Amino acid sequence: MPDLLRVENLRVAYHNRQPQETIDWAVDDVSFSLNAGERLGFVGESGCGKSTLGRASMRLLPSATRIEGKVSFEGKSVFDLNPLQLRQFRGEAVALVFQDPMTRLDPLMTIGDHCLETLLSHQFQLSKKEAKDKAIAILEGVRIPSDRWSQYPHEFSGGMRQRVAIALALLLDPKLIVADEPTTSLDVTVAAEILQELTRLCRERDLALLLISHDLAMVGEYCDRVAVMYQGKMVETGNTQAILSNPQHHYTRSLLAAALHIQVTDEEEQEIKHNRAVQNPVKNSPLLEVKDLKQHYVLENSFLQQLFSQEAAKTIKAVDEVDFTLYRGEILGLVGESGCGKSTLSRTILQLVAPTSGSVKWHGQEISHLKTADFRLLRRQMQMIFQDPLACLNPLMKVGEAIADPLFIHQLATPSEARQKVEAMLERVGLTPVEEYYRRYPRELSGGQQQRVAIARALVVQPELLICDEPVSMLDASVQTQVLDLMRELKDEFDLTYLFITHDLWVARFLCDRIAVMNAGKIVEIGETEQIFTDPQHPYTQTLLSAAPLLDTQSPKIAL
Repeated sequence: MPDLLRVENLRVAYHNRQPQETIDWAVDDVSFSLNAGERLGFVGESGCGKSTLGRASMRLLPSATRIEGKVSFEGKSVFDLNPLQLRQFRGEAVALVFQDPMTRLDPLMTIGDHCLETLLSHQFQLSKKEAKDKAIAILEGVRIPSDRWSQYPHEFSGGMRQRVAIALALLLDPKLIVADEPTTSLDVTVAAEILQELTRLCRERDLALLLISHDLAMVGEYCDRVAVMYQGKMVETGNTQAILSNPQHHYTRSLLAAALHIQVTDEEEQEIKHNRAVQNPVKNSPLLEVKDLKQHYVLENSFLQQLFSQEAAKTIKAVDEVDFTLYRGEILGLVGESGCGKSTLSRTILQLVAPTSGSVKWHGQEISHLKTADFRLLRRQMQMIFQDPLACLNPLMKVGEAIADPLFIHQLATPSEARQKVEAMLERVGLTPVEEYYRRYPRELSGGQQQRVAIARALVVQPELLICDEPVSMLDASVQTQVLDLMRELKDEFDLTYLFITHDLWVARFLCDRIAVMNAGKIVEIGETEQIFTDPQHPYTQTLLSAAPLLDTQSPKIAL
């Protein structure tokens, strides 16, 4: 019986016209096989060729791409499929789950329309009612309730959009799912549920899974085998436990070291934090005080619903009676599942959306009712770093111009002064040589470099508070560690205070002094980091901790 998927000596280059001897191969001589029901995890740094490999296997790369080697599915060459066969192959045989769900979802179509279109374009025999019933069952399996059937993608959180994308991949009962960073934007509880559902399907339906991820702990928990990629090549592959407990290649060892650096709390670092708190008690200096803050949204009924239904409009309590104090010089982590209100809370604090009610005080001054013009003066002191740095950088502006832009907005520097400040900031965040990065465009940088630009842009106006909304969730383990270490250094150097939003509990433990746990719009528990991890009081906090994937750090074979 042939392998379900077989890749032999695959090479992929995006620039087809280069001479043979100078070709820059994005994937270079990669071979592997995958059987029905098997789960294979591909790990490696950003740009190593993982995603290119997955797309090449489904013939989703641009026509100008140069491809050598073979890809076969159930013994048939994928590269020889005609258009009709290829259409059936994509979706019915192999489904792809993208990292960014917005590239998969049409903003002009409801979630229900997406599901019906997918099902009815492949399974013509289904009636519309049968298709809807099947789609609702799949959606509820990934925790999307049926009452959101008629909503649009922009009305969902990032994590909920990813759940929809995963549901769309499962609709046609494929034999293989290629999942490209499928849980990057999901909190640990939902990520665990999604991956448990995928692995259950693998067992029950002999469904194979090709999981592309930078999360070693997740791959270690859910995959049978691991393949490590570096600079386009597969440098190591084998049984998951063997790879994690006894890595052979130096790059695999460096990935493990980076992941464990974040996961394991170093006792000396905790002692330094304790000494700093004793020498300079931050709790004497409240920087930000939030009291009884609410952000409620009303889902208005359509005209026909208002005409024929007696049901009142539904109210979503995105932020509900939130109280906390952020002290000068500390790092407060805000953790919780996707859609719990973390990002809405940050935007409400920044007055990007007006609160329904409640109080926000900055240095003791009430700011929740300030007019836009008055609040603009305070905005320099509160800067934000977003999850996707590419989305917050103007693609038409060079890196140097993007970092200088806030200086001109707040009228803080002349062009020559701005140039000096930008160059100094580029050097400080490790983007050297400065002249080269100053002239580049954001799309020409890796994910980690883009995030360093976003950090430099936020710091150039010398703020007091940085609100960081999932700033490292899209980065691989090694780059994630570099960015987090940089943020810790910058905090001390620039006397910064962080409100750090994350769904990664190990990142929160590594970085934060205190942690606030948020669920369904409320902060259900807040306390010192070690107390939250060693003695969680709220059942939801206990659930979060039990769902967090953990690398086996006890194995004596890991030589780092």
